[in-house]
Amino acid sequence: MGHPFPLREIARQAGLSEATVDRVLNGRGGVRPSTAQEVHRAIADLDRQRTQVRLVGRTFMVDIVMQAPERFSTAVRAALEAELPSLHPAVLRARYHFRETAEAADLVRVLDRIARRGSQGVVLKAPDVPEVTAAVGRLTAAGIPVVTLVTDLPASARVGYVGIDDRAAGATAAYLMGQWLGDRPGHVLTSLSSGFFRNEEEREMGFRAVMRARHPERALVEIAEGQGLDATQYDLVRAALARDPEIRAVYSIGGGNIATLRAFADAGRACAVFVAHDLDHDNTRLLREHRLSAVLHHDLRQDLREACHIVMRAHGALPQAGPSLPSAIQVVTPYNMPPTAPA
Repeated sequence: MGHPFPLREIARQAGLSEATVDRVLNGRGGVRPSTAQEVHRAIADLDRQRTQVRLVGRTFMVDIVMQAPERFSTAVRAALEAELPSLHPAVLRARYHFRETAEAADLVRVLDRIARRGSQGVVLKAPDVPEVTAAVGRLTAAGIPVVTLVTDLPASARVGYVGIDDRAAGATAAYLMGQWLGDRPGHVLTSLSSGFFRNEEEREMGFRAVMRARHPERALVEIAEGQGLDATQYDLVRAALARDPEIRAVYSIGGGNIATLRAFADAGRACAVFVAHDLDHDNTRLLREHRLSAVLHHDLRQDLREACHIVMRAHGALPQAGPSLPSAIQVVTPYNMPPTAPA
C-alpha cells in the first residue's frame, strides 16, 4: 500500500509498535487481520490530515507592502493579526512596509530589497504601473509568491488576488445612489485617491456605467489624486463645490471622508447621500453618527486569511485549490453594523 508517511508517524497514529507496522506494510505475516486494518486505517487518517501534518512546525515569513492611508493600513494589520491564530499549526510572522504616499520607485526599492533578503511571500497593495509589475516579476523569479490585496495587478506574475469585484461594488453604489436621491435634483461628486489604483478605476467604471444607464440626466463630477488624505482631500472638495453649486451627493471611492464632510459644512452645503468604502475607524464613527448613508464593506479578515492560504499553497503546504472567489460586498448602514466594526 503506497503512502508518503514515515513508519514512526504511522505507528504513532495507529498506537502500535514500529515493528508491527513494518510487518503489516511488508506483508510478513504474524499479524491479526484487525491489527492490519488498524494500520491501514491509520494511513487513511493521516492522508485526510495531511494538510495539518505538512504544516506542523512550518514558519512562514510574509511581507505586507501597502500604499494606503494610515486608517486602512491599521485595519489590515489588525485583521491579519486577528487571523494568525487560525493558521495553526503553521506559524506566520509578518513584516510591515506601509506608506501613505509613495513614488513608484520607492515601492520598487522595497520590493527589490525583499527579493534580495528573501521571504516566503508578499501581500501587496500598490498602484498598477509598469515599474511595480516588473518588480513583482523579479520577486516571482526569486521564488517569492506575490498576492495582491484589495487592488489587483492583473498583468503581473502575482499568484492570486484577494478582494471584492470592484465593478460590482461601483454598480451597487450607483444603485443605492439612484434609489436614495430619487427625483431630487443634484449632481454627484465621485472621489478617487489616485487614478493608478486599479480597484478605484474599476469602481468608478461600474458606478458610471449604471448611472448613465439608469440616471442619464444626473451629472457626475470627478476629483482625484487626494491620496485619501484629509489635507489634500479637503482642498479638492472645496474647489469642486465652488465650481459646481449643484453637487448634492458623494460616492467616495478613495477615502478622506472626514475632510469631504468638513468641506461641505464649511461651504454651507448639505450632502444628501454619501456612499463610501471600508469600515475603518473613521468610517465606522461617521456611520454611527449618521453622517454617511452607507459603507460598502468586505471582510478584511477573510481576505487576509485567503492571502496567507495562497502563500502556503505556493509552497506546497496546503492542497491546491481553484481561483479565489471575490469577497462578498456588504452594504452596511447605521442599523446593521457588524459586531467586529472598530469601536
